[in-house]
Amino acid sequence: MLDIIYWPVSAILWFWHKAFGFVFGADSGLAWSLAIVFLVFTLRLVLYKPFVKQVRTTKQMQELQPQIKELQKKYKNDRETMAREMQKLQKDHGFNPLMGCLPVLVQVPVFLGLFHVLRSFNRTGHGFGQLGLTPEENANLGNYIFSAHDVQSFLSARIFGAPIAAFITAPTNELEGFADWGGTPTRLSIALVAVPLMVIAGLATHFNARASVQRQTPEAAANPQAAIMNKLSLWVFPLGVMVGGPFLMIGILIYWVANNIWTYGQQHLVFGRMEKEEEEKKAKKLELRAQNAPKPGAKPVDVRKKQDAPAADDSSANGTAATNGTPKQSAKQGGQRRPGGQKRPGNRGRANQKRKR
Repeated sequence: MLDIIYWPVSAILWFWHKAFGFVFGADSGLAWSLAIVFLVFTLRLVLYKPFVKQVRTTKQMQELQPQIKELQKKYKNDRETMAREMQKLQKDHGFNPLMGCLPVLVQVPVFLGLFHVLRSFNRTGHGFGQLGLTPEENANLGNYIFSAHDVQSFLSARIFGAPIAAFITAPTNELEGFADWGGTPTRLSIALVAVPLMVIAGLATHFNARASVQRQTPEAAANPQAAIMNKLSLWVFPLGVMVGGPFLMIGILIYWVANNIWTYGQQHLVFGRMEKEEEEKKAKKLELRAQNAPKPGAKPVDVRKKQDAPAADDSSANGTAATNGTPKQSAKQGGQRRPGGQKRPGNRGRANQKRKR
């Protein structure tokens, strides 16, 4: 059912093993380890753009937190309306929650595919998913795109004396499957390789989570759901790697370490570029302000006065036209107005002059 995942994963692993096997030898543990590492790098390179989209989506989600809280407060008694308004808010801002989960959704089947392919190099076990083959049958049976010769090469590969497909809690009969291909490994030799990888994987998981949490806004960190996820990613997930490490093959631990190393470097690269973009945006805004600002020593121009000036000119012109009438028109006026609004008699000055005479 999952062959659609197993075949591509085995093909990528086969390609990188052939490349590094040409340099270090086909049976070299270093060649097989580097093949697993570059399988991770190939996957993460394909997922680079979705990862950038995920980071931008997460940042956009943090910026929308105040508006989301307002909608939750406003429609707390109407979940249907709240969901509709949430969708509208996300659509208006071009927010796609699926893009934030895409890299993780893709990595999970690849992790399971790699786990199955590596486990299928040694099918001598009798547990779940195992075929219970004899060591001879297992060594002469191909593994997806890998031939029987490749299977024998993988069984012969060692990292400091430990097979890549071995794990600390492996049953004894599975460890005996390596006997004809480099000897039966001891649990101590496996632990000496697996335990450091477990510690590195746990620390890398913790520091990657810490880098993500430190970049969160205070509003996003105050969200109860985000606070729970932060604690899980900071402490529970790294502890899970340490607890589950004895049950994981050395090849899977190599995958985990390589994946975390890539994540750590990619986060710094992507967040560094985003911070640079923010600085460039701020610099452009400051530049526009500087261009619109008056020059030193120049009197600032009030745009509103310019807009009001034509209206004032029109009113003054109308007033001048009204007062500068013809002599006849001014003579016909009944007299000047008193402060109370009453007209003064027109012959008031003449009567006074006759009395003086």
